[in-house]
Amino acid sequence: MDDASLEFLFALLFGMLILSAFFSGSETGMMSINRYRLKHLTKKGDRAALRVAKLLHRPDRLIGLILIGNNLVNNIAVTIAAVIAIRLYGDAGPYVASIILTFVMLVFSEVTPKTIAALYPERISFVASWFLRPLSYLLHPAVVAVNLLSNTVVRLFGIDAKTHKHIEHLDPEELRTVVDEAGDLLPEQHQGMLLNVLDLEKSTVEDIMIPRNEVEGLDLELDIPELLQRIRTSEYTRLPVYEGDINKVVGILHLRNAARFIQGDDTTVTHEAIRQFTNEPYFVPESTKLNTQLLNFQQQKCRMALVVDEYGEVQGIVTLEDLLEEIVGDFTTNSAEEESRDIVPQDDNWFLIDGGTFVRDINRALDWELPIDGPKTLNGLAMEYLENIPDAEIGFDIGSYRFETAQLTDKMIAWLRVKRMV
Repeated sequence: MDDASLEFLFALLFGMLILSAFFSGSETGMMSINRYRLKHLTKKGDRAALRVAKLLHRPDRLIGLILIGNNLVNNIAVTIAAVIAIRLYGDAGPYVASIILTFVMLVFSEVTPKTIAALYPERISFVASWFLRPLSYLLHPAVVAVNLLSNTVVRLFGIDAKTHKHIEHLDPEELRTVVDEAGDLLPEQHQGMLLNVLDLEKSTVEDIMIPRNEVEGLDLELDIPELLQRIRTSEYTRLPVYEGDINKVVGILHLRNAARFIQGDDTTVTHEAIRQFTNEPYFVPESTKLNTQLLNFQQQKCRMALVVDEYGEVQGIVTLEDLLEEIVGDFTTNSAEEESRDIVPQDDNWFLIDGGTFVRDINRALDWELPIDGPKTLNGLAMEYLENIPDAEIGFDIGSYRFETAQLTDKMIAWLRVKRMV
């Protein structure tokens, strides 16, 4: 090397700096690449993705390979720089070389390539894999030796690099973040649907059921003309059939079957005929998660379920349509119209709200954060706080929300005025 010309040494030093930049960028790119996108590309058979995936299969060996290469070219660069500096500056050359080379390598072989690789990890990794893959075979003995020593040191900390497998997965909250960050990649409506699917496991059928006092059904203790009138005027396609009380349900009548017992004169219709064409009722616990119930509806080939509490008492009904609306939103304008009647805007940001309105529906409509881990309705929330039914109009605060009773009955708070204070 002492006989080599300065031009050759500068060219060789420049080459070492390029190789150092390559190894530095490769390390950052390989470690920063999106593993989920990489898995997607490997499933599609992308060759570059397959090469990168094979290299990342043993990250300890990949890091060993890159660091061996990087340290090797850095040491060669230091030696060449020292020779050049001695020729140019004599005995002071090594000091000058160390200062200049440190700055040059820091800027051009470390910070710059790593910054680029962090911004474009996929591009850098795919290109680097062309060189790292054959290099891994060439330096295999050295890589194995280095890993053997490093793994021995790692075991001192109770970690076995050979058997340890880093299983990447996202919990629901992390997946929510991924969907939120998708931005323009997903239409806003699809984004909302995906987030609603993730929220299904946070809610139970009790949160979306139609409470028993609002359930429309057929009581077999009523006269036939009254039952036929309910069948003909019903807005629903399925009605629970019971005897006196909904806890004594005998089945679910699909109204398309009504034509099978309503033939000609209504006087031919009997209670037994109605009972005969009902389907077996399907019961679900009120604590069933919505994601579980969606699968249950699919498995049971059923679209309506009766919701029961821990004592077996019917609390209401839940339908497949109710559940799907939690994902895609209301199918019709009826729910929105009813909601607008239950939540009436007032002056100064006050809202007049029906006490029977679900807290979840209020939060969704007004973008509020009323507590939902307790009572399901606004009346229930107020009653839990007050611990009784007030006998006069009163005001109170729950968190950052101001409540004023607007209409009282003997059994509940029928209407309340509510305002968010902050």
